[in-house]
Amino acid sequence: MSLRLRALSVHLLTASGAVFAMLALLAAANHDWPVMFLWLVVAFFVDGIDGPLARKYDVKTNAPRFDGALLDMIIDYLTYVFIPAFALFQAHLLDGWHAWYVLILITFSSAMYFSDGGMKTEDYSFRGFPGCWNMVVIVFFGLTPPDWVILSVTTVLAIAMFLPIKFIHPTRTKRWRVVSLPMGAFWTICAGWAAWVSFDPQSWAHYGLMITSIYLLLAGAAQQLIPTKSERVAS
Repeated sequence: MSLRLRALSVHLLTASGAVFAMLALLAAANHDWPVMFLWLVVAFFVDGIDGPLARKYDVKTNAPRFDGALLDMIIDYLTYVFIPAFALFQAHLLDGWHAWYVLILITFSSAMYFSDGGMKTEDYSFRGFPGCWNMVVIVFFGLTPPDWVILSVTTVLAIAMFLPIKFIHPTRTKRWRVVSLPMGAFWTICAGWAAWVSFDPQSWAHYGLMITSIYLLLAGAAQQLIPTKSERVAS
């Protein structure tokens, strides 16, 4: 296969996320939450591997007709924001105005964040919470916390989207990647298994989801607080 075809195939792989998003939405419309999350986990896996492949085959040079970054952003909004917010609303984990508040807050704040040209830092981390609501909502489904917890977590994370707090990218942020990459992979496994067993409260996957989610949420802020060797020498 030529380099041009390989680069084009990466775009096709990225675009397959739109199909998985539609399958997830159809499952959500039928209130089949385990199947919905399984499709979202598949989309999450594709999102995790298409970036490295895009850089390996230099899609900007070898398949420039299609904007891979724009394509990825469109699908990310569907799978990270729109469908998880829809599921949270339709599953009635929140009642009344609480459900409407969270639905509007997630979709509106994420639309603004995804259009922010300065969302990436120099080390390829994210500046502000990167709108990974799929990761948050699956934990809500697994743990079914009370309303005030969902409201508080959602509000704090929505505000954190626009604060100078760093959130790591598990595959691109080099610092601590030896830990972050396995954590991201294990989160995917836990999320898939939790959905597979229909969010059985006795499943080990719930503990894995909690541990990995806490690490992925806080690792970037911890890196800001703990200077590197070069930063310590410079100071």
